[in-house]
Amino acid sequence: MIESLSITEVEYIAFRLAKGSMTYNEPIPDFSTRFPNVLESCILVPFQTFMKRPVYKGIVKKAAILFYLMIKNHPFQNGNKRIAITALFVLLYKNKKWLKVDNKELYNFAVWIAGSPAKLKTETVQAIEHFLRNYLVALK
Repeated sequence: MIESLSITEVEYIAFRLAKGSMTYNEPIPDFSTRFPNVLESCILVPFQTFMKRPVYKGIVKKAAILFYLMIKNHPFQNGNKRIAITALFVLLYKNKKWLKVDNKELYNFAVWIAGSPAKLKTETVQAIEHFLRNYLVALK
């Protein structure tokens, strides 16, 4: 069974890690300033079912849609890409996976996703899946 993320984990792990370890010229505002229900939606969508079947099967598809939504839906006033990257790592870690990728390459990929047209959502999510498959490794 694939482990999901909770709001508490995003707040206490992903948000705090992104805020503390990924410093840029733009600070990340306090967690309480997030936009209501947007973050909740981002972390629930990967685990949706339709007719008792998962809409997104497997860790790669779940991680890809989570990453896309955390970047594109802007649950926070600032720092969405940094928090999305950290949340992605938390989700993967909980499921005994990791990304073996250069930090700059991952951040540049997140910037590319942020700039992608909304009408190309399907293609962008597929590109994320491809990216994840290329760099995904199992944790021992």
